[in-house]
Amino acid sequence: MEKNFRIEPVTEADVERLVALAREIWLAHYPAIIGIAQIEYMLAERYEARVVRGELGRDGIWWDKLMVNAAMVGFASYFLTGARGEMKLDKLYVHPAHQRHGHGGRMIARACAVAREQGCDRLVLAVDKGNREASAAYRKHGFEVTDAVVKDIGSGFVMDDYILVRPVPEGG
Repeated sequence: MEKNFRIEPVTEADVERLVALAREIWLAHYPAIIGIAQIEYMLAERYEARVVRGELGRDGIWWDKLMVNAAMVGFASYFLTGARGEMKLDKLYVHPAHQRHGHGGRMIARACAVAREQGCDRLVLAVDKGNREASAAYRKHGFEVTDAVVKDIGSGFVMDDYILVRPVPEGG
């Protein structure tokens, strides 16, 4: 287990590294699940530096980075959905070299703490149906599948996802 880690807010100075890290993680993990063309499309839509910077300036959305020693090795983003008591864990990624060290669970706990501070009682997320490793990890951390959706995201691509929900525990 890696001990020298911290989770802290993403800043403007982190954006270029976060964008590069997202590309590295996605290209390592998603080709067999969604293919390179959809990866490139989704990276352009969600991880262009201007998109991330725009989200950093918005109320009701949080970006965290996972630092191990002095290196950013993961990140998460979550936001208030507008539905009463609900926060969405929109992104949670850890570099493959740092997976299975408990970092994902720590980032989920951080998102739950912020959700609790915001008066939310549940955390929701979407995970690709073919992403079995992530689905299993989320279930390990208390998420349950509540729905399945197919969403057109443009340019001929769809997201074929399970929706997972977990309660946000009071006080811990």
